[in-house]
Amino acid sequence: MPKPTPNPPESPSQSESADDPAFDPSLPNTASPHTPSTMFSIAPDIDTETLLASACESLASASVMAGDLSVFVDGPQRHMLLGIQQIIMLADLAVNRALDNLEFQASPSQPG
Repeated sequence: MPKPTPNPPESPSQSESADDPAFDPSLPNTASPHTPSTMFSIAPDIDTETLLASACESLASASVMAGDLSVFVDGPQRHMLLGIQQIIMLADLAVNRALDNLEFQASPSQPG
């Protein structure tokens, strides 16, 4: 017996867009710009060094969590978690380098 709905069912926006002759899926959707939520926001007066230090701590925590979780899974899921951990570690290295660069710029230049 055939199903009465397509598999997967179309959302109303998909069916309306498909019927519109001016609809071009390759163009970006500019109908409504994204407005970020202000529920969680960072105070505008926080300095760059503090932001980078916080990001560094968050990345280090995420790396440890991904590594700890990888112990409990096998196969492709383990490889995926370890890959995610590696990406986190690379981001952590970049943030640490940015912190080092800030410290280098803030320190007085020494005669060579």
